[in-house]
Amino acid sequence: MLSAILFDLDGTIINTDPIHYQIWRDILLEYDVEIDEKIYKSRFTGRLNPEIIKDMLPNLSPEEGEKLAEEKESRFRNKAHELKPIDGFSRLIAMTEKHDLKRALVTNAPTKNARFMLNILGLEEIFHTVVIAEQEAAAKPDPTPYRVGLERLGVSPEHAIAFEDSPSGITSALGAGIRTIGVASTGEPIKMLEMGVFMTVYDFNDLTMWTFLNSQIGLDPVGVNI
Repeated sequence: MLSAILFDLDGTIINTDPIHYQIWRDILLEYDVEIDEKIYKSRFTGRLNPEIIKDMLPNLSPEEGEKLAEEKESRFRNKAHELKPIDGFSRLIAMTEKHDLKRALVTNAPTKNARFMLNILGLEEIFHTVVIAEQEAAAKPDPTPYRVGLERLGVSPEHAIAFEDSPSGITSALGAGIRTIGVASTGEPIKMLEMGVFMTVYDFNDLTMWTFLNSQIGLDPVGVNI
């Protein structure tokens, strides 16, 4: 039986990538570095800021890189006030509450950003635990963040499901032994399936997803409206 659902944040609960992409593009142009969406998806999505900055601007000192990361996230927070959860998220949370499923947030987002987004979305009290990768021994794609989430919830991998959108997040969740559903807000479904997710969705109203979840909590898998 299903006991818990673990969620990524960026690109999974909310589609923040258009904002992140534009800010990174603007900042890097100040350094005469130009990126397009293909580069962004392959070298930015799901990675921590220190990794991105070291990759894209290797000549910056650690101090300069840290200052740049702070500036980037400050610009993000200034633009993020109109963000809303992906369609169907509130419905899914209502189902987990009705059937006593545990919930965890597992994110690579910087601490300030994660707390800020939870606040503006009104989700601060939704999760039983919040795992912020930069506070752990390793970040995604390492499985550590999801293993920490499972440990805090007191749930074994076989009784959990993860929702993820990025290659690094999918690798992390699968590495922790969690069945994973790919949220195709930023990635291509076929590539997610090739990585090992057992299902892909574009939002949380997906009928196939609901049929599966209903079966996992002991309900008639067809025709149940939560």
